[in-house]
Amino acid sequence: MAKVLVFIDNQGQVLKKSSLELLTIARSLGETAVAFNGELHSEIAAALAANGAVAVYRPSADDLDDYLVGPKAAFLEAAAAASGATTVLLENTADGKETAGRLGIRLNAGVITDVVAVDADGTAHKSVLAGSYTTTAKASTAITVLTVKPNSVTPEAVGAIVEPEIITVEVPAGSTATAARITARTEKAASGRPDLTEARIVVAGGRGVDGDFGPVEQLADALGAAVGASRAATDAGWISHDAQVGQTGKTVSPQLYISAGISGAIQQKAGMQTAKVIVAINKDAESPIFEIADFGIIGDLFDVLPQATEEIKKRKG
Repeated sequence: MAKVLVFIDNQGQVLKKSSLELLTIARSLGETAVAFNGELHSEIAAALAANGAVAVYRPSADDLDDYLVGPKAAFLEAAAAASGATTVLLENTADGKETAGRLGIRLNAGVITDVVAVDADGTAHKSVLAGSYTTTAKASTAITVLTVKPNSVTPEAVGAIVEPEIITVEVPAGSTATAARITARTEKAASGRPDLTEARIVVAGGRGVDGDFGPVEQLADALGAAVGASRAATDAGWISHDAQVGQTGKTVSPQLYISAGISGAIQQKAGMQTAKVIVAINKDAESPIFEIADFGIIGDLFDVLPQATEEIKKRKG
């Protein structure tokens, strides 16, 4: 049976939805092992077992979080060798893609990014050209490294739970000697909303909010959604740059994307047009966003969003 290694770089007490998605894909490809960086809380260990992990590889060094991606790639190389994996899965984040690139060099492996689905034979379906097309690719190397976009599959746990074996692998000492080191961290205030890149629903505002994200945030909270923004809105200082969706921001692929007061220039489309359903709200009927929207509302967002929020609250009781 083919062996698959999933890299989970976890900083919380529960597994992220994107990690559960990777485990679901891994089980469809073969026997699943996990290379885990972070504190292995009991809740996480139980979730790994429930999602089919037969082995969990831990780094011998306990301070990988003090470095950028270099030492993590070295850890993954050691874990891949120990597990005999022929496929390695990572998140399709900036760090994930950089780690995948470095790991590809170390393992002489084919690297495929922006993956949205993987067939049982290892063929990857890849979103390209800002989501305009989906192509298929398959590495010809002995090992394949894939980075998978969030919301590509629905996480599914297995019925039987087998306690995975915990195995420590040696991280090459030299990997940290010249690596960039993190010298300080600032804790981000919790909003109570889901992470933007993992959210199933995103409500985003642009230049049309004119500095007032209140209606956008209220609708997002009613839907249990994340809040996004265009570059124009973040550059104006109306909202943090962490919320920026687009070519120079974050790429999202939710089940539902609600665009309010965003024109939909190509840079913005690049970050969200793989959403399953797109709803656009804009006063300008000629806005490019309507070209890719599944549903369009020509109107003032300050009239439309509060009505939608109120109706959703009524239906939720």
